[in-house]
Amino acid sequence: MTSYLDAIVPSRSEHLWRYTPWSRVHPGNVDTVPEVDSAIVNSEDLKLNTVAFESLSTTDIARIFLNEIMHETIVVSCDDGEGHVHIHAGGHAVATHLHLSCSTASNIVIHLHGEPDWFGLALTGDINANARLSVGIINELSSDSVMVRVDDWNVHRDASFELATLSMGGHRNKSDIRSTLLGTNASLKQFIAVHGHGTRHDDHHIEIHHQQPHTNSHLLLNAVCDDRSHSIGTGSLTIDDIAQHTDAGQVFRNLLLSPSSRAEAIPELEVLANEVAASHGAASAPINQEQLHYLMSRGLSKDEATSMIVEGFLVDSFTDLDSDHVREAMQTRLTVHLECQLIG
Repeated sequence: MTSYLDAIVPSRSEHLWRYTPWSRVHPGNVDTVPEVDSAIVNSEDLKLNTVAFESLSTTDIARIFLNEIMHETIVVSCDDGEGHVHIHAGGHAVATHLHLSCSTASNIVIHLHGEPDWFGLALTGDINANARLSVGIINELSSDSVMVRVDDWNVHRDASFELATLSMGGHRNKSDIRSTLLGTNASLKQFIAVHGHGTRHDDHHIEIHHQQPHTNSHLLLNAVCDDRSHSIGTGSLTIDDIAQHTDAGQVFRNLLLSPSSRAEAIPELEVLANEVAASHGAASAPINQEQLHYLMSRGLSKDEATSMIVEGFLVDSFTDLDSDHVREAMQTRLTVHLECQLIG
């Protein structure tokens, strides 16, 4: 395993770190490995087991760093139907590694909350043959927190996987989410909703790798950016030469509410097979003035009308989730968050 102190800090010429340099999400000086505590993980309805930490694949600086500081792995029992996992982070620097292995059908919502200066989150999982797993991640960290998130998911033969992310918290977030479709007839649906406010910086890098034929994937990222917030969405889709009859697509949509807000959408496709359906799209636009005028003519204030449009735009991110449990949890937390923003 490569030591962090022996690793080369990536430059901004590397695509993964172009918009969020590693130095801005490291919990201190990049030449040091600070002491990092474990976050508190609990669940009222799912079984959690603590085991020795299992090293992440060392393909990038974030995973190499997390390998140095992680103390344990929390294994989530995914064959108990549905439930919630709460991760509370606090203090200067905390981290946790959750591993999910699903062999039947399960629906899990993971809540991130607390006020850490820095939080490292590693999520790994195996969706085994014929299994069905839906996972929702809700980021409600404090507005001063920095988060580094890395995901490694494997989807096996005849399995389906849904991964939804609602990102509302934290000041600076860097997420590197990687999924590999390892078996025929594997299916992946990924949904991300980002609410940018204040000076939030939210960078999602998504890699989806089709390694077998007759696989399907769909990626949707909706981002709303207000004030001086910045959202980045990068989608790297790879279809191997043997992955014939693959159907894959990715869509990035950005709603800009302020002239000083920014949004980047970078879909990328590497298609090596010739009998596939692969598509991508990206769009950025300000709020529709006709919609705003219509709502205001019905008695809403400008802020209320804007909030309603934002909610509809972000709720749409999760419409195609098959899991009622995950969809309802994501939409409920989004509504509560936007109401608090409006009142505040």
